[in-house]
Amino acid sequence: MPDLHPAFATDAAAAKPVWFVDAAGWDAARGKLPAAARAFAEAAAFKPEAGTHLLVPGADGAIVGCLFAVEDGKAKHRDPLLAGKLAAILPAGVWRFEGAPDARLAALAFALGSYRFTRYRKSETKPPQLALPEGVDERALSRAVEAIFLARDLINTPSNDMGPAELDQAARDLAGRHGAGVQVTSGDELRRNFPLVHTVGRGSARPPRLIDLVWGDAKYPKVTLVGKGVCFDTGGLDIKPSAGMLLMKKDMGGAAVALGLAHMIMDAKLPVRLRVLIPAVENSVSGDAFRPGDIFKSRKGLTVEIGNTDAEGRLILADALSLADEEAPDVMIDFSTLTGAARVALGPELPAAFTDDDGFADELARLATAEADPVWRLPLWKPYAPMLDSKIADINNIAGSPFAGAITAALFLSRFVEKAKTWAHLDLFAWNPAAKPGRPEGGEGQTIRALFALIAGRYR
Repeated sequence: MPDLHPAFATDAAAAKPVWFVDAAGWDAARGKLPAAARAFAEAAAFKPEAGTHLLVPGADGAIVGCLFAVEDGKAKHRDPLLAGKLAAILPAGVWRFEGAPDARLAALAFALGSYRFTRYRKSETKPPQLALPEGVDERALSRAVEAIFLARDLINTPSNDMGPAELDQAARDLAGRHGAGVQVTSGDELRRNFPLVHTVGRGSARPPRLIDLVWGDAKYPKVTLVGKGVCFDTGGLDIKPSAGMLLMKKDMGGAAVALGLAHMIMDAKLPVRLRVLIPAVENSVSGDAFRPGDIFKSRKGLTVEIGNTDAEGRLILADALSLADEEAPDVMIDFSTLTGAARVALGPELPAAFTDDDGFADELARLATAEADPVWRLPLWKPYAPMLDSKIADINNIAGSPFAGAITAALFLSRFVEKAKTWAHLDLFAWNPAAKPGRPEGGEGQTIRALFALIAGRYR
């Protein structure tokens, strides 16, 4: 049997049932329950309101099953991951689903809801396990859960234990698991070849670097992922207020998402030549930190005026995108926790996607819905490009206006992409500010599953 994630059980013989019910079909469903379960539900006056549950005992008092209510067909909103609540509801033991509306997504939600970040505080609770529903691809489901958990673990790790060197090691560990190669550029070589990455990271005592992971046969289509790896962002000399720094350990969320997606691609052995580029830095305040008003030449040769040192993510991505673009990849996707403007526009749950490839955007929107992994397209509105003009350099790293901040950031990045056949920029939050079914509070691997479905569909 293929390797299963620990949320799933290999022995389903004694699995207890979870009966999925809804308000519209409750009368019919109740009639199909075992007599003892039906009697207990009636005695408990169970009402199948979405998200409610009832643990059902047998004659000896031991739990023999669980009623779990989901939305019916009249609901204005359906949460495809609602079954994620079960990972916290069910007692230890092995369970099976009966009547789940979408067995694959329900099983995925259950596993995603089982996540715990235990690096610093161990959990004393033994979690329940799920016997996978019939017809669900065991390895595909485990692969997706592993990818999301990898991204969550990396994002949740505090910056004292997740600096550029540790992010480098995480990429090497993943590469070792899948037989990929890794090259890392640092020191004087970084300063010469990736000046913007060096500029942002030079103010920290933890040296910056560019991580370059390559996997797959060169004859296959080139898929390149670029992840923003700012392991902590003080804002630099344009320093953030203390409240603005509280979640800045997650500013490497783009790198974490890129590594999670890379795991899925390599584990599935897709016929692609995969490349993952992660500029890994810490944006710190020191005597060597870069300054507002400085001008630097990028890898591409464009000169960049620094309008704000807290707009550092687009600087390091610019050099990484330039390198990636040089080999004209078939698909190039960058991931970054880039702008507060994207969060103001779309909130924390809905990443913003930018691309000029309408077919790619339509396909991503369809698969985001199918995978319950949402994303929303915003325009690369070219008329806003002059907002990035500089009087003394080729471009400024921030717009001269408070408007359309997510769009102007994407337009900045677009200046460093010319040869890629398809390029998409994902502006993520990479964090759940409050727990929801299947989505515990903390780091989140947004867009990984939707993009894997897109890439796998193109290059299976």
